[in-house]
Amino acid sequence: MAHIPDGILSAPVLIGGGVIAAVGVGLGLRRLDDRMLPRAGILSAAAFASSLIAVPVGPSSVHVILSAIMAIMLGTGAFPAVLAILLLQALLFGFGGLTTLGINTVNLALPGVVFAALLRPAIRNTHGSAVRMALGGAAGALSVLGTGGLVALSLMLSASEYMPAARVLIATYVPLAIGEGFVTAGIVAFLGRVQPEALRPLAP
Repeated sequence: MAHIPDGILSAPVLIGGGVIAAVGVGLGLRRLDDRMLPRAGILSAAAFASSLIAVPVGPSSVHVILSAIMAIMLGTGAFPAVLAILLLQALLFGFGGLTTLGINTVNLALPGVVFAALLRPAIRNTHGSAVRMALGGAAGALSVLGTGGLVALSLMLSASEYMPAARVLIATYVPLAIGEGFVTAGIVAFLGRVQPEALRPLAP
């Protein structure tokens, strides 16, 4: 349930999420110049396609997010990329909602951007493929757990009645975090071998 639908969250949470998303998207758009747009388009398409494969887990369903690899390769450009994905998912498949685009963008993109910023230097500079894989896997797993935590926080801040569901929701992100960690580790290891320069956002 990373895609929170309309009519669930309170107005302050929606407004706060919208403001943070606007800041993130603004920063990201400044980074997405002509050299970065093709990379952003490919990553967005890959993330959009992978989101169509959902696995039922408990009362919800999960799919790979790829927010960490997008943030590793795009930096803050992950914000507008995630926003574009969520908008298409809402319009084409009814995932999430239009009023929740802001908070959903924050919940999905912010953890990836934060953990990518923390781990990207080590991922980029290490010379051991095993270490690079481990760091990439950590970035992927932590990003998913961060998303789960933010989704749960969004629900709990909106109404206390959501607290039991929010606790259950967090648990559903644990297997997804493990899977996302393996996927991200594999992508990082592959790029580290064939195109190491892809593991950094292009300089402005």
